[in-house]
Amino acid sequence: MTDPIADLLTRIRNAIQAGHKVVEAPASNLKKEIARILFEKGYILGYKIVEGENTQGTLKIALKYNPKNKQPAIRNLKRVSRPGLRHYTGADNLPRVLNGLGIAIISTSKGLMTDKEAKKEKIGGEVLCYVY
Repeated sequence: MTDPIADLLTRIRNAIQAGHKVVEAPASNLKKEIARILFEKGYILGYKIVEGENTQGTLKIALKYNPKNKQPAIRNLKRVSRPGLRHYTGADNLPRVLNGLGIAIISTSKGLMTDKEAKKEKIGGEVLCYVY
């Protein structure tokens, strides 16, 4: 697998399309941070890491749906930066997703954060994905 972040986002997209409540993916520190941001911003119900013997374990993500109309909280996940074409941005050119309604996950020198947090810290970095 050449792009584990794209694999995670695709697993989440496919689980939402199929109406699953939980999605599993191989865990890594970067994927744990992405799940943490999605949880803090209210896009997923929760996440946990199930430890494996030799590997880093499995990341289980509980997806969030509207109880009345069964619409998912995540409408779209879009990978921006990829191994073949990295997308970096400065602190003054951070992207706005859906005019501020969505989030962009940025990999900075201070760790993963949303576009709003990076703007507040006045720090740029690699734009990993858009979530709305």
